[in-house]
Amino acid sequence: MPKVSSVSVPYAAYLRVYEPLAAFPEPERGHWARYARRPDLPSCQDELRRSLADLLPTPPVPVPVHESDDAFVAEVDGVLCVCPWRTRLRGWQAMGELTGQLPGPVLDAVLPPVLRRQTAADYEQWLARNPDARPWIRTSTWQVPLHWFVLVSDEERSYEQGEKGEKDGQGEKDGQGEKDGQGEKDGQGEKDGGSAPGLRYRTPMVQARRRVARGLKTLRDTLDEGPLIDGLVDVGRWLEEFHPRSLVELDYGGLVHVVAADELDEDHSAADVAEGIEALGNGDGEAAGEAYARLVGRWRAVRDLQFAN
Repeated sequence: MPKVSSVSVPYAAYLRVYEPLAAFPEPERGHWARYARRPDLPSCQDELRRSLADLLPTPPVPVPVHESDDAFVAEVDGVLCVCPWRTRLRGWQAMGELTGQLPGPVLDAVLPPVLRRQTAADYEQWLARNPDARPWIRTSTWQVPLHWFVLVSDEERSYEQGEKGEKDGQGEKDGQGEKDGQGEKDGQGEKDGGSAPGLRYRTPMVQARRRVARGLKTLRDTLDEGPLIDGLVDVGRWLEEFHPRSLVELDYGGLVHVVAADELDEDHSAADVAEGIEALGNGDGEAAGEAYARLVGRWRAVRDLQFAN
């Protein structure tokens, strides 16, 4: 893929669900079982690069013609779990969100109206044949939505600072480990001689669902309806669609490359969210406000980077 220096690539965080093989019907189950044995499993960077490559032609290809047959792989208590990329489905869904994210003239220049109309028509036809389709991966650019942190706890946090290599320090590993099956490389290249930073949380599905239920009860008892409650309701419904023995992963993804290492080391957003919800439940509005202020200040600084030169 050619190097593109004039395009600002959005830095994204991810919420992923890894389902056990038993959750998949045949012949898909057999496909994933064979796939997991591959020695060259792709990394998160591979997925991002493949999606960006489709935006280079003129006109761009906003949604792949064929669905991806790739996935991320993890082993949970001896059980093989997979997280299918479903790049085509996620592309369609991302197209539907662009209208509110870009000014009209900019959107028309990037993706001409005729192309967007055809893509929307294709998605409508596909969805009529696949009404129960849902993605295993959710993406957020330039931030981690605060309601995602409700799903995890600070004890499940894993931060790898990474090591500088000979060139750009992005390194050989993606911080996931060989056991996860996401590959030994993060797509930056072995020649760099270092390891990439990574910050993620992983939790069992049953724990994530339990935290959503508890968090919603507290928030509804103490706050008016708003984006935080709406977001938590939405992600809770999404989690209910997966096998109860699944694994939920919150991955900072590319955000680790725009935040200083010391700030990442001190980032305990899940703990701040938990502290704020607990304070609300105890009627301690001052403590809840302090936790919320820490979160807002931290993530506003990250979001503002998208407008920097």
